[in-house]
This record gives sequence, structure tokens and C-alpha cells, in this order.
Amino acid sequence: MDISIVIRTYNEGRHLGALLERIAAQRFEDGRVETLVVDSGSTDDTLAIARGEGCRILHIGREEFTFGRSLNRGCAAARGRHLVFVSGHCLPVASDWLARLIAPLADGSADYAYGRQMGNGEGRFSEGQLFKKYFPEASRIPQDGIFCNNANAALKRDVWEHYAFDEELTGLEDMDLARRLAADGRKIAYVAPAAVYHLHDESWSQIRNRYEREAVALQKIMPDVHISFTDFLRYFIAGVLLDMGGSLQERRFLRTAREIVMFRFMQYLGSYRGNHEHRKLSRERKERYFYPRRALYREDEGSIERKAIHHGG
Repeated sequence: MDISIVIRTYNEGRHLGALLERIAAQRFEDGRVETLVVDSGSTDDTLAIARGEGCRILHIGREEFTFGRSLNRGCAAARGRHLVFVSGHCLPVASDWLARLIAPLADGSADYAYGRQMGNGEGRFSEGQLFKKYFPEASRIPQDGIFCNNANAALKRDVWEHYAFDEELTGLEDMDLARRLAADGRKIAYVAPAAVYHLHDESWSQIRNRYEREAVALQKIMPDVHISFTDFLRYFIAGVLLDMGGSLQERRFLRTAREIVMFRFMQYLGSYRGNHEHRKLSRERKERYFYPRRALYREDEGSIERKAIHHGG
């Protein structure tokens, strides 16, 4: 087996079928592909869809779930020499997505690669702006810096065996791994043509929760990063002004103005709150981070704006 695709799921029935169909349609002639689903207690039709498409299914309990641990479970069970990670609510744009994503691993130019993420025009305007900012049209192989995102990524199996994902982080397990790889002189690649549509359907509280838990994780990865209340206000105002300017250019201002304010407020409020959270996670807080109101699971491994915390963007 040459490639193992690992998908973390929790109630991903809305998009999983389309994702698996697009995986099956990939033009990949150089080896065999298997798909594994690591499920953390779905109550919708996620598991039925996965079984119907012939996926191998692994289970991880709510009490032991973290993003890193679920990925490590999938990687340990995988048979491929290349490990591919894709969110259950992402859809490959083209039929050469898989081939392009693993190309830097196969030719030795990188050990860890991630692809472009795009909105489909139906999501939050501000999130679409963040996709454009952090997932540009031009590839960087290899790249400078440690940004990486497991919603659409690939990793050499032997590299995972040596490093593995941190199982204690509340998010950013991808960036943490990239940091450790870069410190050892290994390469990370951004592959723009390996694009997916990233389809979010989050409430405002889920958006705040996502950025909060990732800011908690960033405290462990980069303990020197601090966000003051002044920073929170400055980032919020700057983000709103930039997005409103973009919405005016696209003639979408009236439809998106309130949404822009709400998104940016929840984004930076979550980042501010998480940055000031240093206590060990209680069971209640863990449930809120990973299973907010038992709503749709969102891995985002890459909350896209996580980089704004330490780039001031």
C-alpha cells in the first residue's frame, strides 16, 4: 500500500460522501490507496457512509480524544508509506489533488506537505479572506516558516514514526510537528495546485471556541507569544476594516457587514481568552473544546488565522 488517507470524523455525514467520491475519482496510477476513518462518536450517518464506501474504520472515545491522538491512531493503523490527512468537510477541487499533494514527498523535496484551501463562495466572507491570505496561488517547495494545516496535508510515514503528533495539544498539532521538523532541518512544502474546498458551517460560539483552543495550544508551542487586551482590540478593528474594504470591492458589503464584525470579534476574542488560559484542562472544558454542544466537529487544524496571533495579521 503506497498511500493511506486518514480522515478524522465526528458527525461529518453532510460532506463525507462527496469527499469519498472525489477521493475515488483521483487520477493516481503509481500505487494503491486506502482510506481510513477515525471516528470519535458520530451519531449521524457518518459511519454508514464510510462503510458503504469501503473505508477502514477506527474508533476513539470522547474521553480520550485529542486531534493529535486521533491522527496517531490512524497513522499507526495505516499501511501506506505516505500518509494523507484531509478534513471530513473538505472536498478536493481536481482529480489530480492526491498526486500533486504527495509529489514533494515522493521526489524528496519535502517531508511534510500541505495544500491550498479555498471557500466555495457560500461560507463566511472573513474566512474566505483568510483562505486567500494564508493559502496563496503560488506554491512554496520548500517553504520558509512552520505554518502547516492538516485539513489538507501529507506526511512521510517514516517521519511520523520518528516524531508523531503531540497528543496533549488542544489544536495546532500540525504546526507543532512542522516546528519540530524544521528544527531538525527537515522541509515543509506548500502545494497550491493540491487544492480543496474547505466547507465550514459553524455557529459564532463554535468559531470563538476554535480560536480559543488553538490559542491554548499555541501557549505550549510558543510560550513567548502574548495577546494583550489592546492587541485584541487592534487586531479586531484591523480585521474588520480590511474585510469591509474587500466586501466593498466585491459589492457584497450590505450582505456581509454584520457577519464580518461578528466573525472577527469571535476570532480575536477566542484568541485573547485562549492566550490567557494556562490551567490544565478540566473535563468540562475539554468537552467544550472538542464537542461544543455536540455540534458538527471541526478539526481545523488549522484555524487559518492562528498565524495572526504571532504575525500580528
